[in-house]
Amino acid sequence: MLWPKSVKDRIKTGTDRELVHSYPYRSACPSTVWGGLIESSSQDLLFAGYTNYFLWLDQPDFVGTLRRKAGEGCRVRFLLGDPEGDVTRQREQLEDVALTVSTRIRITLEHLGKLGAADGVEARFSAPVDAVNHVSLSVFRFDDELLVTPHLARLVGHDSPLLHLRRQGDGGLFSRFAEHAEELWEKGVPAGVPVGG
Repeated sequence: MLWPKSVKDRIKTGTDRELVHSYPYRSACPSTVWGGLIESSSQDLLFAGYTNYFLWLDQPDFVGTLRRKAGEGCRVRFLLGDPEGDVTRQREQLEDVALTVSTRIRITLEHLGKLGAADGVEARFSAPVDAVNHVSLSVFRFDDELLVTPHLARLVGHDSPLLHLRRQGDGGLFSRFAEHAEELWEKGVPAGVPVGG
């Protein structure tokens, strides 16, 4: 069947099909989207934001949710920036906001500490050599879906754009961003909080 050009231009094809939604600001993505993705995940939750602190504010009883998901067999991982790292200090100077990057990381570490030795929950700092790559791109994985935030210049995460991606095959946007996050994770170092392995 031959489709008119006007129809073809509106149909997503190829890797374009992986883009579920885009938001000009991460804060424009409803907390219900995050909550739904977390709830629907059964295998892999990877929170590879540099601080991840907003999750504890946006998601009710997030500690309890993570404990339950891990207990159901879902792998739960947090990749954070090192609060004492050079890149963290540089980012703090760039952002120049009262709630500093290192403070936001420590908020996440404090909440992860409340999980205790929860089996299936892991936390790492990105390796110093990779910190600059980590601070500029946040990747959050929920099985076969991702929320991705490329950080703009001096803006904090909630003021940067967000892409919602769903895996449709190999070699698309989902795979590219997921591979980036996995590489950072593999090179990461233990974060020193008492979570399980």
